[in-house]
Amino acid sequence: MLKRLIDITASSAALVVLSPVLAATAYKVKKNLGSPVLFKQTRPGLDGQPFEMIKFRTMKDSTDKDGNLLPDSERLTPFGQKLRSTSLDELPELWNVLKGDMSLVGPRPLLMEYLPLYNSEQARRHKVRPGVTGYAQVNGRNAISWEDKFALDTWYVDNQSLWLDIKILAKTVKQVLIKDGISAEGEATMSKFTGTAATNELAQ
Repeated sequence: MLKRLIDITASSAALVVLSPVLAATAYKVKKNLGSPVLFKQTRPGLDGQPFEMIKFRTMKDSTDKDGNLLPDSERLTPFGQKLRSTSLDELPELWNVLKGDMSLVGPRPLLMEYLPLYNSEQARRHKVRPGVTGYAQVNGRNAISWEDKFALDTWYVDNQSLWLDIKILAKTVKQVLIKDGISAEGEATMSKFTGTAATNELAQ
């Protein structure tokens, strides 16, 4: 209850204080990428329940001749990369926090298509609300493997506390300033999760 109260208070205050930044960023997105300004996608929340997450758009909607979206590396523009490096694209998620879909701190909400790929241990990351930032984000972000990321997520589930959240938020500010771990090596963002070796073996 205390965590939720802090989420409501902090997100509502941040939305007011950062409203000029939100407006300026929206204008820049419209100018550089066109409409829509916001990127909306269904993601799994608490207990894997779907919700619509919102972010500022960072990619073009370019497709191949068959209408399929091009790879992230071809759709992510220098402007979009700058938005990601400063984490400005994440600011609209404060609305998700205020609504209760997300928390300020928790495992990042990933794709719905990953749900059947998790093993029982990895699936425990959904025992708490997903976060704008999280323990994995301040310990490697996209520069670590999926398995390491999920291990950090479940460690957070087992060890969450108000003091830990404060430390994660402080480290997040530092990480944004030094722009660390924005993408995986050789990737524009992060390669798709296809399941761990053990999970794949069970599925065969």
